[in-house]
Amino acid sequence: MARVSFEELLDAGVHFGHLRRKWNPNMAPYIFMERNGIHIIDLYKTIAKVDEAAAALKQIAKSGKKILFVATKKQAKDIVADHVKKVGMPYVTERWPGGMLTNFATIRKAVRKMSTIDKLLNTPNYTSISKRERLQISRERAKLEKNLGSISDLNRLPAALFIVDISKERIAIAEARRLNIPTFAIVDTNSNPNLVDFPIPANDDASKAISLIVWKMIEAIEEGLMERKIDKDKRSDDEGVDSDNSTEGRAYDIDDEEDPELKKLAKQKANDEGEVMKRPRKPAAGGNRGPVRKPAGGGAPKKKF
Repeated sequence: MARVSFEELLDAGVHFGHLRRKWNPNMAPYIFMERNGIHIIDLYKTIAKVDEAAAALKQIAKSGKKILFVATKKQAKDIVADHVKKVGMPYVTERWPGGMLTNFATIRKAVRKMSTIDKLLNTPNYTSISKRERLQISRERAKLEKNLGSISDLNRLPAALFIVDISKERIAIAEARRLNIPTFAIVDTNSNPNLVDFPIPANDDASKAISLIVWKMIEAIEEGLMERKIDKDKRSDDEGVDSDNSTEGRAYDIDDEEDPELKKLAKQKANDEGEVMKRPRKPAAGGNRGPVRKPAGGGAPKKKF
């Protein structure tokens, strides 16, 4: 995983913060200096936080879990949507639907409704519906696609959230904190970094800065998915080798049984055992006693008086 360089962050304008009067005191450890009334972010700390967040996201992706990206601000929505589509992760770039995490079952019902409408559009009965009803259905489908289309593949709660501008996405932060879902976020000087688990101090208003940091996260996720695929292929290959070895072992046993030398030895052993069985038994000590006859009647002999 390639580390982000100081020059890349500087060229993207990641170091520019907000005005001094808008700052959040909790961001003091990440502020390098103040110039012309604007806080300057310490890029060395940004590099460390980017590496930390990328490593954590890589492990989550390697485990096969989903990471939800949230960016509803105008300068970030298109960038996030374009980058996240490459790794197949869910994202929210329109209005955050309240209760999306805490009331996930209801959101899933809306997603299933969208799939039901899709099935209806492909049936011949759709043409028999009146024009007014078809228009209503198409409008409802477009609305659902706009708000929930990007999370249609999200069958369970995400393992983590990546957020651009936590001041704007405070509802998403609150829901994630309530459900103990790890949060990653780009945090500017006017936000509270203590609200997220992995804050990345950076400029969350410049589209170039957002694109750079989001792309580094996407690269880490891609590496995690690639390692997961390699491990999966390796396990399948190992299972195939084990099955081949067991098959070879069975074939070897069959060949041994069909070996003429082994057959000859087995036949000779069987003949020897037959000769032993045919030998007469030696008489027991004390001579050969005949069978003892019992008196007639089956009982003891009667006494004569």
